[in-house]
Amino acid sequence: MTNLDATGGVSGPGRIGRVAIGDLLKRAARRFPERVAITDGSRQVTFIELERDANRFANTLVAKGLKPGEKISTVCNNSIEFVKALFGIHRAGLVWVPINTMLGPVDMDYILGHAEVRFAIIDDNLYGQPERRAALEQRGVELIAVDLAGTAKAAGLASFNDLIQGQSEIEPEIEINDRDLAMIIYTSGTTSRPKGAMHCHLAVVMAVMSNCIEMQLSRDDGITGQFPLFHCAGHVLLLSYLSVGGRMALMRGFDPVACMAAIVRDRLTVFVGLPLMYQAILDHPRRKEFDLSHLRACLYTMAPMGRPLLERAIKELCPNFVLTSGQTEMYPATTMSRPEVQLNRFGNYWGESLFVNETAIMDDAGNLLPPGEIGELVHRGPNVMMGYYKDPKSTEDARKFGWHHTGDLAVIDKGEVLFLDRKKDMIKSGGENVASVKIEETLLAHPAVQNAAVVGLPHPQWGEAVSAFVKLKPGAQASETELLEHCRKSLGGFQVPKLVRVLEEMPMTATGKLRKVELRQAYGEHFAKSA
Repeated sequence: MTNLDATGGVSGPGRIGRVAIGDLLKRAARRFPERVAITDGSRQVTFIELERDANRFANTLVAKGLKPGEKISTVCNNSIEFVKALFGIHRAGLVWVPINTMLGPVDMDYILGHAEVRFAIIDDNLYGQPERRAALEQRGVELIAVDLAGTAKAAGLASFNDLIQGQSEIEPEIEINDRDLAMIIYTSGTTSRPKGAMHCHLAVVMAVMSNCIEMQLSRDDGITGQFPLFHCAGHVLLLSYLSVGGRMALMRGFDPVACMAAIVRDRLTVFVGLPLMYQAILDHPRRKEFDLSHLRACLYTMAPMGRPLLERAIKELCPNFVLTSGQTEMYPATTMSRPEVQLNRFGNYWGESLFVNETAIMDDAGNLLPPGEIGELVHRGPNVMMGYYKDPKSTEDARKFGWHHTGDLAVIDKGEVLFLDRKKDMIKSGGENVASVKIEETLLAHPAVQNAAVVGLPHPQWGEAVSAFVKLKPGAQASETELLEHCRKSLGGFQVPKLVRVLEEMPMTATGKLRKVELRQAYGEHFAKSA
């Protein structure tokens, strides 16, 4: 039976019922035209100004001959111009391919080539990097510059603000369907070559609607914007807050004083950050100078927060702490913890599934497991990716048995997802399964430890040896022997690391995730050499 047969010959709503990312801003601008939408230091822009310039940029792109479905990249850090460009890209029906600005020229070139990008927007100071500029010139990508440093003209680039002058403020007539490809976001590559996760308009808008409801957002809310907009977390937070008439204070990177100043200046109500960011604010000697009492909620993500830090943050910063999680392939958030249970349990609890998607635990045969049993965390819902760009095999693997496979080992404990480890990172030592996150949490509880990563390294006797790498807090001291003794007090004998190394810096991705693969590569022969 066709759709027309099922509806008695009545066709669907078509454009009237469309779902499109760009419409989120349009509707907010009609409701809140003069409200401030974005601040960027001393600069600010209202909803109506954002709306008009987004349309101007969309018309600029159309005038340049770009057609719906073509790929366009951004090589940009957070700025008001970047936000305007984002909505202009969505309005023009183009496919956004964000490039992490902390990637090197080789990785940038790989993404541009793999996604077949021929047009990009770039910050002028990033274009000023010789190796990056050479890679772009060699690929022949046409560029528009965000003139942050005032060097676009000298570099021979057309600037964003100059190009939109004189363009129509009316949105171009572009047909957009909810299942049209809207973006390709490349994974951060913690374990393998980056893959391009494809998302349609519907997936992103559904995730936004879910966040607005689950986080109880209102037009009076404002959020810190130090997370980069080229990352799915930063992007969806921007869309979520603007959709309800809220605001975001953009920052180019994290600085504790700048964050605290923005909270006071813009009367922000929500801080979102990594655990290390909360530690930096709590320990900052100038913290008492800033009135942070406007904060009604604090979100943390991407990494667990040790018990001492969480208890202190709840006591000294804000009573309502929430852990959210998701991944590039499932437009975030997928799970969220409730603030009222934060002090009732500790560990890597990711909370409950959001209403936008289902969450379950599955064994290797595709059977869904009951609460209390360990298996792979799987999801399904409208926020799941369309698949990996040009990679049908990986796409097929990721959606086996009709669910999206996260690659995370977890268990449902009293209704909440308890993350145990990356599935391929589970350490097999002497016949025992060792969850690296448990050892990491133990190390993070040591007062001198700022960050910790635990991996399994090849060992002639144990198969894999539990191996720990830590970074100490500034000015703190702790020997490797002391850290081992600390572990022995809390862990079983098979869980205690057989190697502890204190590092000056931990290998990290540009979005704040540990690159364990680099530790395995660097220390992979350690036990073979010492045998």
